Amino acid sequence: MFYRLVYNLLIHLFSPLLLALLYWPKKGKPGFGKRWPEHLGLVTSTTGEQPVWLHAVSVGEMIAATPLIKQLKAEYPELPILVTTTTRTGADQAAKLGDLVEHRYAPLDFPWAVALFLRRVRPRALLIMETELWPNWLAACGKRMLPVMVLNARLSARSADRYRKFHRIFCLLSQNITHIACQYQDDADRFADLGLPQGRLSVTGSIKFDIDYDDAVREQGQVLRAQLGTERPVWIAASTHEGEDEQLLATHLNLLESHPNALLILVPRHPQRFDQVAALVQKHRLSLHRRTQDEPVATPQVYLGDTMGELPIMLAAADIAFIGGSLIERGGHNLLEPAALGKPVLTGPSTFNFNDIRRELQQAKGAGVVTSSQMLAQTLMQLFADEPQRNAMGAAALSVVKANQGALSRTLTAIGNQLPL
Repeated sequence: MFYRLVYNLLIHLFSPLLLALLYWPKKGKPGFGKRWPEHLGLVTSTTGEQPVWLHAVSVGEMIAATPLIKQLKAEYPELPILVTTTTRTGADQAAKLGDLVEHRYAPLDFPWAVALFLRRVRPRALLIMETELWPNWLAACGKRMLPVMVLNARLSARSADRYRKFHRIFCLLSQNITHIACQYQDDADRFADLGLPQGRLSVTGSIKFDIDYDDAVREQGQVLRAQLGTERPVWIAASTHEGEDEQLLATHLNLLESHPNALLILVPRHPQRFDQVAALVQKHRLSLHRRTQDEPVATPQVYLGDTMGELPIMLAAADIAFIGGSLIERGGHNLLEPAALGKPVLTGPSTFNFNDIRRELQQAKGAGVVTSSQMLAQTLMQLFADEPQRNAMGAAALSVVKANQGALSRTLTAIGNQLPL
């Protein structure tokens, strides 16, 4: 109780800063419009009955949750599902599910906002994608005896060390969690080391392996590649961050010395950075084409992916994929999206969010780790010069994805065993 009182005091004390970070307008950052009160629990539900509440904080979690939601609705057609996200980009991704779900913005972790949200929505259970654990959410669900499941959960060694330093706080969080379905045995072992009983843990695998891109994605990728040029070497740097784009542009300048017609497809992680990255490309004196430009593509040196939801198409159009958030200390992003399209995968050294996936891809020789922009340029040159190696690397990456599929069905079984559906 003492820790919750301190926590609640702090979040109210710093609430102006928290709200400013969430709502302060930035160029390219989509706003929340008239729906911002939903973050304060001021929501309405049109389902008419107790829904399953599924929370996916942003785009990545929402993409992972999409096949799960579709399968849940296929098995339980009458089951109402309320999806919450914190971000607008996550909301836009949820909107693609149409009438399968109802979407609302998640309440911020103020106790009164959470209580108001639960009173209005009256969920029968809470499903949390990955490890988005909020003290007041869990306490309020525990008070109402609502089952809480964490799905596709991961716990890095770094996060486990943090929880170990504040073990009493972790115990307060975990006592209101019904079950945690972990991606890997390593994750389950770390939760168990923190004191979670084995009976509340299972290993279901990563839902992200259950990627099944339809023919339309590959066909649109081929159309884009035809526009960009089928005879030129094309690599993509996806989900990049500030401090990383400069390194990647340096890599491309290096690559152009040996492959003057090479093309970099550059896709920043956050839409508010699109204009900033475009200016950075021009500062490096590289010719630029933006995906949102209407005029036909000529032969730019950099193609900026400044749209949301089209990354798979751009991955399908490339020969080699580099995944960002890894040349800086961000822990990397999902390596499986290019792997599922049979692309050779490259990443920087910071992959602590995806160490298990990176290790498995690397052991199968479907992925490589580079430690600098210079090493990335050398690796790209080697792969562009050796098509058989490039093809073998892409095939190995795809085989890892296929070998690990099945997490979706195991997760659905776990949900069915734990929740009143």
